[in-house]
Amino acid sequence: MPETRPALDEASLRILDALQKNSEISNAELAERVGLSASPCWRRVSELRERGVIRGAVALVDPLKLGLAVNVFVHVTLKQQDKASLKLFTDSIARRPEVMECYLMTGEADFLLRVVVEDLLRYQELMLECLTQIPGVSNIRSSFALDQVKYTTALPTDHLRR
Repeated sequence: MPETRPALDEASLRILDALQKNSEISNAELAERVGLSASPCWRRVSELRERGVIRGAVALVDPLKLGLAVNVFVHVTLKQQDKASLKLFTDSIARRPEVMECYLMTGEADFLLRVVVEDLLRYQELMLECLTQIPGVSNIRSSFALDQVKYTTALPTDHLRR
């Protein structure tokens, strides 16, 4: 069940927009950018963290610099969609570092995975050693990304300004 959306004023939204672009900027630079003095800006950031609006900060790493050139979207269908089958699948997938994202879906497939690997041989290994070995999997369909047209981790905030 979705949580209720916390009320965020314009200054907090400006802070979120700025931190989503660069979470490494200093508090002084952030305060200047969003039009606050340093102490109130720091308090707002702390409050956003305490409320769980800001869940953390990470370094975004270029997958190509790590030799991860293959991006695969995998549609997985289970034989049954009962609680035990769903849990077995999600527990198996959660342990795989090459699975970047996993969504329970409506429609033709039960799950959509985004997998990042070095090459087709590594993807074949994942298929044979993991995906096809999970009890209850009935169908696996893979689509290989040719080019990444857009990628962002920044969530939109404009709808909160209305």
